[in-house]
Amino acid sequence: MTASENPGSYREQLSAPLSWYLIGILFGVAFGIIFLVVGPWQALAGLVAGSAVAIWVVAAYGRVSIRLDGKNLQAGPAALPLASLGEARALDAEQARALRSQDADPRAFMLLRSYVKTAVRVEVVDPRDPHPYLYLSSRHPERLAATIAGAGAGANAAAG
Repeated sequence: MTASENPGSYREQLSAPLSWYLIGILFGVAFGIIFLVVGPWQALAGLVAGSAVAIWVVAAYGRVSIRLDGKNLQAGPAALPLASLGEARALDAEQARALRSQDADPRAFMLLRSYVKTAVRVEVVDPRDPHPYLYLSSRHPERLAATIAGAGAGANAAAG
């Protein structure tokens, strides 16, 4: 579902780039070469098993979603009601790099994926939440920030 289909909703699925999967296959090739000493069938088994495990690891790490349904923001393992969120700001590649390195707050929740260069910084206004802000890697940071801002304004108006 995209934001244009239902205002106040957003869904983004992040996944690892193709090059990471190719590296996984190369890991399997290396594993197969190691078992070539034992025999060709063992080498083939090593190639298949090594590639399968490496590709599974890449897919498991790389696949994460960001969802906004009008009431809650779900970003990977974190779920927050919109009333807990403050300003959302889209970050270009340079701003995102600074916020995940020298300007980072160690208390922040970071949904960080190194293969995504842009991000969104979302203030957390709930005083009970230990995180001052959320750092969310996003391929569409302007759209995500605008959707959070629009949904947050609607949630605050409904609550007030």
